[in-house]
Amino acid sequence: MDKNSIISKFKPDNDNLLNILHELQNTNPNNYLSTDDLKLVAKYLNTTYSSVYGVVKYYSMFSLKPRGKYVIRVCKSPLCHMIDGNGLIEHIKQNIGIGLGETTNDHVFSVEASECIGHCDEAPVIMINDKVYKGLDSEKIKEIFQGIKSNQ
Repeated sequence: MDKNSIISKFKPDNDNLLNILHELQNTNPNNYLSTDDLKLVAKYLNTTYSSVYGVVKYYSMFSLKPRGKYVIRVCKSPLCHMIDGNGLIEHIKQNIGIGLGETTNDHVFSVEASECIGHCDEAPVIMINDKVYKGLDSEKIKEIFQGIKSNQ
């Protein structure tokens, strides 16, 4: 589906900005928003490029650089961090070979930090794309990545 078709599913109203950005990013095989995407959205919504850019930079769920098929968000809230936030990152690195801010060479995985995923009662947690994984330890993380790799 071309980008104009994606955007035209939404009314040209600033209230639809986040939905449009999500839809464009989710349909991009490299899971990010390009400069051309931002310009197209600005034109469609009759707003400035800098307004759209500011929104994209503000929200951590958007990216301006290519990412992997699976975006792993590691919760860095104080609670997750106290329970085992740094250990999560190490366990992820042991399983897929990359740490925070990195993408695997095959563009399957990217690891990012997230301020809070909203499941403090089941910390520590990570989010992979739209799915939340709770109450994690090294064994659960290993199972998660084995499952993803077996589906590749």
